[in-house]
Amino acid sequence: MVNGPRVPWLVLRTAIVVPGHHTQRRSVALVREAERVATERRVDLVVFTGWARDGGVTEAEQMCSEWEGPEVELLVEPTASVTAENAARTLPLLVERGIRRAIVVCAPLHLYRARYFFTRLYGAYGVATEFRVAQMPASVGAVLWEVAAATACRRQLRHARSELTQVVG
Repeated sequence: MVNGPRVPWLVLRTAIVVPGHHTQRRSVALVREAERVATERRVDLVVFTGWARDGGVTEAEQMCSEWEGPEVELLVEPTASVTAENAARTLPLLVERGIRRAIVVCAPLHLYRARYFFTRLYGAYGVATEFRVAQMPASVGAVLWEVAAATACRRQLRHARSELTQVVG
């Protein structure tokens, strides 16, 4: 028997995934929460995801440029326009890097939909999910957005699963 420190047989590689928010101020709050997570936990990768409504700088690029956290690989996924796409389009990036755990950072009102999509899509490919909520005030517009968006969840999940089978298999 060899005495000495125990070496875990499997070290789960971990990523933080940050879906964009429609406002710059709220997106920055998400980045700050992701930075807190990255200082508390060993993280291998941070992925920012979100498109540009007006064709300019994407939410993902804006968030990445705000990063002041620990030195870690940063990725930008600039095409996702809804939460289902955030999950579906970041998953291949995680899988190809051997990531087995994802910490999704989102707004408080966004937690329900984020959990709905990320746990179902990531879980099907062996990526465990956790969620961290960035503290920010809720606006009437945000509440209305979440209520309206909830009506499309099943359809968006079907579309995201279809997209994933074409990309990941």
